[in-house]
Amino acid sequence: MTGKAIFKSYSGFINLFSRVTDPLVVILAAAIAYHIRFSSDSSSLPLEYRSLVILAVFSVVLIFPQFNLYSSWRGQSLLKQARVIILAWASVVLLMIVILFGLKLSSDFSRLWLAWWMIFGLGFLIAFRMCVYAFLQFQRKRGKNFRRVIIIGAGDLGKRLITQSEISPWAGFKILALFDDDNFMHSSVCGYPVLGCLDKVEPYVASNQIDEVWIALPLRAEKRVKELLFALRHQTVNVKLIPDIFGFSLLNHSMTEVVGVPAVNLSDTPMGGGNLLVKAFEDRLLSLIIFISIIPVLLLIAISIKLSSSGPVLFKQKRHGWDGRIINVYKFRTMNVHAEERNSLTQASKGDNRITPLGAFLRRTSLDELPQFYNVLQGRMSIVGPRPHAVEHNELYKDQVNQYMLRHMVKPGITGWAQVNGLRGETDALEKMKKRVEYDLYYIENWSLWFDLKIMFLTIFKGFIHKNAY
Repeated sequence: MTGKAIFKSYSGFINLFSRVTDPLVVILAAAIAYHIRFSSDSSSLPLEYRSLVILAVFSVVLIFPQFNLYSSWRGQSLLKQARVIILAWASVVLLMIVILFGLKLSSDFSRLWLAWWMIFGLGFLIAFRMCVYAFLQFQRKRGKNFRRVIIIGAGDLGKRLITQSEISPWAGFKILALFDDDNFMHSSVCGYPVLGCLDKVEPYVASNQIDEVWIALPLRAEKRVKELLFALRHQTVNVKLIPDIFGFSLLNHSMTEVVGVPAVNLSDTPMGGGNLLVKAFEDRLLSLIIFISIIPVLLLIAISIKLSSSGPVLFKQKRHGWDGRIINVYKFRTMNVHAEERNSLTQASKGDNRITPLGAFLRRTSLDELPQFYNVLQGRMSIVGPRPHAVEHNELYKDQVNQYMLRHMVKPGITGWAQVNGLRGETDALEKMKKRVEYDLYYIENWSLWFDLKIMFLTIFKGFIHKNAY
């Protein structure tokens, strides 16, 4: 058997090897951390430390597969793998911390040892996958570990697949040719030959050792897809259907199942499964730390508002939250008490005479938003997310801005991607709201823990004070 065939036949070996190696890596990290912490020459850990390590190993065996860490690596970037590893390892660490505190055993272990263990564990897990990736790339440079592919469909979707394959050489796919009933008169597409109609696919696959067939036909071509599958019934080739869904306005599109039937998510929230746990932990932990640390500032502002103008300290407004549910959002009152007409709401504008002198300062510095950390502790808001709009504004814009209400696929936030990019303040033109929604949907589509941390960091420098904050 050639080297090339070995890598194709034993592609699952890497994932099996990973299942065995990950627990061993966790044990190794614990031993090294113990040696560094206690400068011990002993190779064995005390009984209580070994018990915790065994718990971590069982957690890795149970939790890591839930993050699809042992599915096929082909087509996945190393960066994506690293992000998933971080989330999976963070879940294991969180579980151990909860158990230790729940059983009141945290004082039995060195916190420094735990910290070193967490750091080494994450580093080794990522380093192992980097080594595997480096090995695979080395093999591909030698012409091995590639999967030979043909594309059925020379239209826009076929071109898109070619482009994505060319900018993702690490994926290990090698496109040889295209076939298309409508475009076989063209000799090539994007530099790749179009070899004829679909009737010629099966003979080509049989004589050219093709590994995969990617079907990139329009959704209406169901009959031709069935005919192609029938023609390939004697060939041991992987066939993938690439649904032509890129003409839709999509949000977090992915594959899923509905009562055991494969389905495509055309619009879905990213806050499910492990993501929901990570987001909730991030919000509650950081908001608690921030809320406690700003209590003196909150008291000072509250006293100043009470002394400078009549009326309540806090302003409470109904806005849409996650899934469109109505929530009360809290802010420091920055305007003189006034009455709005029924079912109408006037946005604050530059030079608005309803705003108090102190209120102008609070709005300009975004200090009026600080009570919303209480909303986060309630679980009704997040630190980072699309800014919540008043119910009246949602009613106004939901029919004027495409996909406007999809902003509510996640919890609203105190700060967001739109805000750190300068999209704040009065939306006196429809284009401003469209741009804000565009940034909000980009955030939802690309959500990650790192994206949240980036927005928080940018908020410190760009989010508090802005010319549009009035």
